[in-house]
Amino acid sequence: MRIQGKMFLGLAVFILASAVVYGLWSKEPAGTTALFLAFALSTMIGFYLAFTARRADTGAQDREDAEVADDAGELGFFSPHSWQPLALAAGGALAFLGIIFGWWLLFVSLPVILIGVYGWVFEYYHGENRTQ
Repeated sequence: MRIQGKMFLGLAVFILASAVVYGLWSKEPAGTTALFLAFALSTMIGFYLAFTARRADTGAQDREDAEVADDAGELGFFSPHSWQPLALAAGGALAFLGIIFGWWLLFVSLPVILIGVYGWVFEYYHGENRTQ
């Protein structure tokens, strides 16, 4: 993760330089603001990856003598099937339709989004961990 953190921080420096040049040259506030927000997001991701790399084990991508096969194996658990992203997508679509057709539609979309988030977070917390 160390190399990914450095890549994002390098990208943040480039975006910052682009934002300053763009802002001075064009004097257009929307694009300048978007570039400064992109700088902030790249900085946050870079610092997160750099901070996490100090606490995590050194991966194969952090070693110069590593082979491709060194990174083989199980990377984690990924859900093979889940209906929760569909509920989140429906809630998000309703929320964006609420911006178009009326803010009252957000009251309909908020429970759908909350049900989707709750279901996704606690999808595998039933069965042996459930209290009787």
